[in-house]
Amino acid sequence: MTKAPFVAMAATTAALGTALGSLALQLRADGYEQYVESVGTFSVLMYVTAALVVVTWVRDGRPHAN
Repeated sequence: MTKAPFVAMAATTAALGTALGSLALQLRADGYEQYVESVGTFSVLMYVTAALVVVTWVRDGRPHAN
């Protein structure tokens, strides 16, 4: 498998996590406390997904034993 899909997916999910983290901070500053927790949780979920994609990328690059 080529590396490009892994790089694109990891970068996209990390960027989404950053955008959602910024949104959570903005929501808190604007007084929308009821939404901060769920948006923050989804932000962390995006970072975890990006990390798992990187782990999959590394494992895919290792030689396969027969």
